[in-house]
Amino acid sequence: MSQVETGSKPKKRETAARKASAAASLDRLQMLAADRVAIEGVQPEIDGGRFAVKRFEGEPLTVTADIFSDGHEIIAAALLTRGVDDANWRETPFVFIANDRWGATVAFDRPGPYRFTIVAWRDTFATWASDTKKKRDAGVDISLELREGAILLEKASGSGRGTKDQQKALKALRDRIGKLAAKGDGEALYAAFEEATTVALLRDVGLRENLSSYGREVPVWVDRERAAFSAWYELMPRSQSGDVNRHGTFDDVIARLPDIREMGFDVLYFPPIHPIGKSNRKGKNNSVTAQEGEPGSPYAIGSHEGGHKDLHPELGSFADFQRLVTRAADHGLEIAIDFAIQCSPDHPWIKEHPEWFDWRPDGSIKYAENPPKKYQDIVNVDFYREGAIPSLWQELLDVVLFWLNKGVRIFRVDNPHTKPFPFWEWMIAEVRLVDPGAVFLAEAFTRPKLMKRLAKVGYNQSYSYFTWRNQKWELREYLTELTKEECAEFMRPNFFVNTPDINPLFLHTSGRPGFRIRLALAATLAGNYGVYSGFELCEYEPLVAGKEEYKDSEKYEIRAFDWKREGNIRDDIAFFNRIRNSEPALRDFRNLEFLNFWNDNVLYYAKRTPDRSSYILVMVSLDPHNPQGGHFEVPLWELGLGDDASVKVEDLVDDRQFVWSGKIQHWWFRPDERPYAVFRISV
Repeated sequence: MSQVETGSKPKKRETAARKASAAASLDRLQMLAADRVAIEGVQPEIDGGRFAVKRFEGEPLTVTADIFSDGHEIIAAALLTRGVDDANWRETPFVFIANDRWGATVAFDRPGPYRFTIVAWRDTFATWASDTKKKRDAGVDISLELREGAILLEKASGSGRGTKDQQKALKALRDRIGKLAAKGDGEALYAAFEEATTVALLRDVGLRENLSSYGREVPVWVDRERAAFSAWYELMPRSQSGDVNRHGTFDDVIARLPDIREMGFDVLYFPPIHPIGKSNRKGKNNSVTAQEGEPGSPYAIGSHEGGHKDLHPELGSFADFQRLVTRAADHGLEIAIDFAIQCSPDHPWIKEHPEWFDWRPDGSIKYAENPPKKYQDIVNVDFYREGAIPSLWQELLDVVLFWLNKGVRIFRVDNPHTKPFPFWEWMIAEVRLVDPGAVFLAEAFTRPKLMKRLAKVGYNQSYSYFTWRNQKWELREYLTELTKEECAEFMRPNFFVNTPDINPLFLHTSGRPGFRIRLALAATLAGNYGVYSGFELCEYEPLVAGKEEYKDSEKYEIRAFDWKREGNIRDDIAFFNRIRNSEPALRDFRNLEFLNFWNDNVLYYAKRTPDRSSYILVMVSLDPHNPQGGHFEVPLWELGLGDDASVKVEDLVDDRQFVWSGKIQHWWFRPDERPYAVFRISV
């Protein structure tokens, strides 16, 4: 008996398992059957939708995908987009490109988070219309097909899709088709089905057989245009008094606003403006011992006078700062400040929140290092030390929100690659809940994948390797990566030509022509670019020959400059900033196309709008010492012209007009005259 009972129990379990398996199989069948149309190879999509594709307001987003199905039926597809708070999807039809590749283009009119997905279906009416026409053209009787067409109309009426006007038009069409069918007028009936209005109506509201979905929503982040197009001018407020013996103030900066705006900049950026510590204060030329009265590095943030939510008292009060923000806006300038997550040993946080710091066995905190550089005047917080989560993270968020409340919407972040990616993803998302127009620039001169990850987690702009790309081949290679590979969908470089920390070696020996070369490249290649004050004066003297540090750096002392002294390149800067704003082609970063100039010392490229109403050609000699020239190709093929055609040319630098006839032309550069040329071409 026990053997029989023992043997019967597994059979019951087996039956239950078989039923469960059958149910699972049926569910899987239903799920697979629902997606008869294949949707794959979707682009752009960052890490399978883990991170957002980026655009700015009004900038086109083109989504492409491979969309196909079994059989010969005609298919259709639509791109669905919506803001995360929108109740309804906006539908944009896909257009067939080639080889089962489809594309659709949309744009978003305000900053914030969006999503897109794709649906596709077998277009029953289009397939019916195509097949019916083939039969009719072949002389086959189509009376039965016309009856099938009427049935399709009935089904379209039951779909519930379309606007009230479309449903009204559909009802009128049904009535008309019904009357023609009753008369037996096959020719008129067929003609009614072929009318363009009928085809368009049924394309929009007709039956969507085998409606299939991509299965996930791809995030898109839309910025205000300043995140993608800006010209930055960086200065040290304390050096704006014009007197090395007097600490500059915010009022001194206000006095310089017309001068800065005259050059055409739209973002005015300050390194840290907070109280500076005295412990281990750095002296002139990065000396480890400061002399009495030396101001110290502004990156040594914090003293008994306050920390990240306070102002260095010698700069002025918050009322002074607010006046500066307002006056800057009057001059078309936005204020950007440095968000540097580091502390002087005197920072109030060290006493108030010792749990935020990593203490050594001897009771000290290790100072910051970026080998071979040492920063004895700075200590770092520890994001993952016990007690730091969530209090440290929340405090740093509060710092950004504090300055946002003071009218600052742009933040250059110091060394973000040495802080956790999860912190940035959380913090930037929280700030965007308050202001989706906040802009973060990542000062991360580090490994490529780290730089790209920072862009993925939320940074709007990124420092780049442009500073060290000088040869034609390496500029072409790097810019091709930035504009044509996947990172173009989420990473926007900011081509700073120099910084307080980086005095590029190229500028040490290139003289004034070298500064003009680097300016021309940065201003026309990138949507965002910046200069650190002194660049317009061709300041280059290094602390040590062959090293990138400036002699008498403003990081450690107050300087005074004659901002219009002889030999400056202010006119060049004003020219480039002017054409950047007047030529729509220069507002786009990804539209870069390199062209042939048969000289390895000349970089030649084009930027154009899709309708070619703004078509700009730029040539830059990369040799600051010797004349260079050669033959080049005029992109006549892009204008639909033959090799012998002519185009109108406007030299935007010299403000003169002429004609190029034929594809091959010649140009010559003398570095003592001007090492660049900028042309607008048109038919």
